[in-house]
Amino acid sequence: MSDRGRGRGGATRGRGGRDGRSGRGGYSAFGGGDKPKKESILDLSKYMDKKIRVKFNGGREVTGSLKGYDPLLNLVLDDTEEQLRDPETNHLSDDVRSLGLIVCRGPAVILISPVDGTEEIANPFVQE
Repeated sequence: MSDRGRGRGGATRGRGGRDGRSGRGGYSAFGGGDKPKKESILDLSKYMDKKIRVKFNGGREVTGSLKGYDPLLNLVLDDTEEQLRDPETNHLSDDVRSLGLIVCRGPAVILISPVDGTEEIANPFVQE
């Protein structure tokens, strides 16, 4: 039992050993390797206070007024309504549910589109 620290590489590594790493994944919290900040690919500032439609991973769709966002695409929407889906066919129905002010998690966002200037057309690839 006295050799507890030797199971993973000897006495120099393990819980208080000095092996050149800080002990948390090999990256030091201080100094060295400052990464440049990533610039956002999308410029959502032109959609501020305008109605946008957001589609999420899993199929949900909401429409609301964009109030804020960050580089990770977390969105703040106000006066938001969710377009409900028909449980049997999984197609969008005409029913909506009012959600109010919401925060949309960026990694769940699949599509962002403005409501103004868009129109729905029939899918030309679907054979009826």
